[in-house]
Amino acid sequence: MKKIFTVLLVAVCCMSMAMPAQAQLIKWGVKGGVNLTKVDWDGGYEGNKDKMAGFFIGPMAEVTIPVVGLGVDAALLFSQKGIKADSDATKQYGLDIPVNLKYTFGLGSMLGIFVAAGPDFYFDFKGEKEGVEKKKAQVGINIGAGVKLIKHLQLGVNYNIPMGDHFSVSDGTKAIIKGKDKTWQLSAAYIF
Repeated sequence: MKKIFTVLLVAVCCMSMAMPAQAQLIKWGVKGGVNLTKVDWDGGYEGNKDKMAGFFIGPMAEVTIPVVGLGVDAALLFSQKGIKADSDATKQYGLDIPVNLKYTFGLGSMLGIFVAAGPDFYFDFKGEKEGVEKKKAQVGINIGAGVKLIKHLQLGVNYNIPMGDHFSVSDGTKAIIKGKDKTWQLSAAYIF
């Protein structure tokens, strides 16, 4: 976990030094949406692969260079993700911190299209459940796109690619099956 915080701190420092102070435009907002999570099992295990729905909501900040269209988008989200192990459903509740480099193509003052990518840090709040061992901290890579409407509304879709296994499930014997949750996110944000 110490490494995650160090990487996050270095990334934020580098981005803040790369942008001149006069060119920064900081906007605050609220972001929310739906998580659609699917489990990818290791070792050829054919457990339940159904998608499970959850939600996320929280504050966000956007720092942009006005003329260039390049910026950073970060959020502090309460997030619920679902995983399914056979017939047993387990919800994950935690803090999701996506930090994305975002590029916006302006199509006039009322419409813009953006692409974004960056790291995602997830910290699980919920305790262990019998037979399921979850990592408390998870790291992934975000890739997303969306539209900006009337200067205040953003609609987007995002895919989270996990970096390593997120949990392991015991199948009743001594065998341990590892898995990672891959998540699609549909989001709406209002920027003040």
